[in-house]
Amino acid sequence: MAVSAFSRNHGTAHFRGTSILRHILQAASSCLLAAQLAFAPFAFAGGDKPAPASPATPANDPVLKAMQSELSRAVTELAKEEQHPYYLSYTVYDQDFVVLVGAYGSLLNNTAAQRRFADVTMRVGTPDLDNTHGQSRGSGVTSGTLPLGNDPDAIARVLWELTDREYKRAVPALLNVRTNTAVRAEEEDKSPDFSQEKPQTHLGESAVSGPFERSAWEGEIKRLSAAFRKYPEVYFASVVLQIQNSKSRMVSNEGSAILSPSSSTRLIMEAQTRAEDGMDLLRVETFQAPTAKGLPSEAELTAKIEKMAADLSALRKAPVAEPYDGPALLSGRAAAVFFHEVLGHRLEGHRQRDEEEGQTFTKKIGQEVLPKFLSVVDDPTIHEIAGVKLAGTYEYDNEGSPAQHVDVIKEGVLKNFLMSRMPIKNFSQSNGHGRNQPGLMPTGRQGNLIVTSTQTVPEAQMRQKLIDEAKKQGKPYGLYFDDIQGGFTITTRQLPQAFQVLPVIVYKVYADGRPDELVRGVDIVGTPLAALTRILTTGDQPHVFNGVCGAESGQVPVAAVAPSMLFSEMEVQKRAHQHERPPLLPPPGFEDTATASKAGSQASPEVKP
Repeated sequence: MAVSAFSRNHGTAHFRGTSILRHILQAASSCLLAAQLAFAPFAFAGGDKPAPASPATPANDPVLKAMQSELSRAVTELAKEEQHPYYLSYTVYDQDFVVLVGAYGSLLNNTAAQRRFADVTMRVGTPDLDNTHGQSRGSGVTSGTLPLGNDPDAIARVLWELTDREYKRAVPALLNVRTNTAVRAEEEDKSPDFSQEKPQTHLGESAVSGPFERSAWEGEIKRLSAAFRKYPEVYFASVVLQIQNSKSRMVSNEGSAILSPSSSTRLIMEAQTRAEDGMDLLRVETFQAPTAKGLPSEAELTAKIEKMAADLSALRKAPVAEPYDGPALLSGRAAAVFFHEVLGHRLEGHRQRDEEEGQTFTKKIGQEVLPKFLSVVDDPTIHEIAGVKLAGTYEYDNEGSPAQHVDVIKEGVLKNFLMSRMPIKNFSQSNGHGRNQPGLMPTGRQGNLIVTSTQTVPEAQMRQKLIDEAKKQGKPYGLYFDDIQGGFTITTRQLPQAFQVLPVIVYKVYADGRPDELVRGVDIVGTPLAALTRILTTGDQPHVFNGVCGAESGQVPVAAVAPSMLFSEMEVQKRAHQHERPPLLPPPGFEDTATASKAGSQASPEVKP
C-alpha cells in the first residue's frame, strides 16, 4: 500500500495545532508525514561552508578509504559462505546543521550539531531473484550511527557490525522469497530484481562560500518573529532557519566510488489562527537558497509577515465554501502540486510492477494521457527556474546512478517512467531516479517535475478565461485557487485511486462581475484519469513549489514546476476540522482592546422613537 504526502513546509511546527495531519492519517493508515522534522535525514536546509582544504580523492578522504577497505574485506570473507552477496554497498552520510527557531521575539531553539550514519545495502541470490523481491524489499538495508572523525579502525568496526547484521537478515529473507515464489501464482511482471549498471566514480567538491554569520541571523530571526506580536488574532507563529552542509559517500563491490557534497538554506515563516467555528487556518511562506546570503532581505520578509497576518484576518471572516463541481483556475504553484500528486507518483517505476498498486499508467506507454499541448519532464540536473532554486536537484541518485533528464510525457503521449535500479517490463535500466531517506531502500521517485505547455495565454488573462468558462457552463462562479500548502495521493488498489490537494487561499470568481469572494475550508479532490483530461489552457509563466515528499522510501526533497491552469471541471469538498473555540483570554498587551470589543458587542441597542 502506498500513500504519498507532499508539503511545501518541512519545519518542525508545520502541523502544530492543525487538523491536516490527522485528516491525512484518517484517509489511509499507511500515510507518511508530509512535514519534515528539523532533524530528519536529507531534508535539512544547509548553508555556507568553508572551502575544502584540497580536492577529494580516495587517497586523501580517510572515511572513503576506510569504507573501501572494509568493503573489500567483507566481500572476500562473505564469498566463503554458501549464500554470499552478489551486491554490497556502503553509504555514509555526514551532516552539519544549524537550526534557529524564533517565536515572538525570542529563540525557542538554537542548535548546531554534527552527525554521521551509514547504510549497508546487501543483495543475496542473483539479480533475477534476490532477498529484496516483492514485499521483502526492506531486508536489503541495515543502518546505524557511525563514529565522527577519521579514525579508520572505529569506522571499520561499526561497518563490520552492520554488515554482519545485514547478512543475517538477507539470507533468511532470500529463503522466504524463494518459498513464496514457488507457491504463489506467477507474477505478471517477471523482470529481474536489480539492473546491471556501469560503475560510477565521482568525487565532488564543496562550493566555496563565506562563513555563516550565526549571531547576525539570531538577531534577524528574533526581529522577524517579534513582528507577529502586534497581531492579536495570530495564535501561533514561528520563524525557522535551517542550515545544512551534507556529504554522502558511497562505495560498492561493483567499483563505484561517489562523494557528493551539498548545502542548502531554508527559511520557514508560519502563522496560525482559528475561526469562530473552530477551523484552524494556516499561512506558511518558505524560502530556499544554496546559502543564507541568497535569502530575501529582512525588509522583504517583514512585508511577507504583514501579508500573512492580513490573509489570516481575512480568512477568519471568510465564509465556509460549499461542495462544488465546476470550472476552476489553479495558480502555477497549485497546479505544480496537482501534477506532483495526481500524475507524478503514478509514473514512478516501481508502481508499475507492484501488483498491489493501481498501475494507472502501466500499460499506457505510447498513448495520450494528457492534452496534446502539455509535456512533462523530470530533471534533477536543473538547479533553477524563474529565479527560484529547485529543491529536487542532485547529481547522483542514492543508488549511484547519474541523475538524468527524463521525458516522461511528450505532447500528451506517455513515453517513460521514473526508474531506479528495479527493472520493470520494457524498462530494464535506471534513469537516475532511485531515491531514499537514509535507512530505507531506494525506489523510483520524483526530483524536479516540470510541466510545460504550448497552448498558453498571458497570466493576466487567465481570470477572464475562468469567467468565460463559468458563463459557458451556466455556473454563477468559478473557483480560483491562489495558494496551496500541500497534498497527498493514494495509489494502492485497496483504496480508491484518489488525490487530495490542500488549498489555503481560495476565491469565488463571479460570472456576473461581482467582486471576488474569499472562502475557506475546502479541499480539491478527484481521481487521476478524469481530472487530467479537463485542462483547457495554461498561463505563460512557470511557477515553482518546493517541498518534501513522503512515500515508501521515506522523505526526499522535491520540486514541482507548472504554469497556472484552467480546468473545465474541478471538484471540491468541505475540509474536516476541529470545533475548539479560539482562545478565551486575550494575548498579553491586548486586554484593553478585548474589553472594549466585548463591551461594544454587549451594549444595548439604541431605541429610536
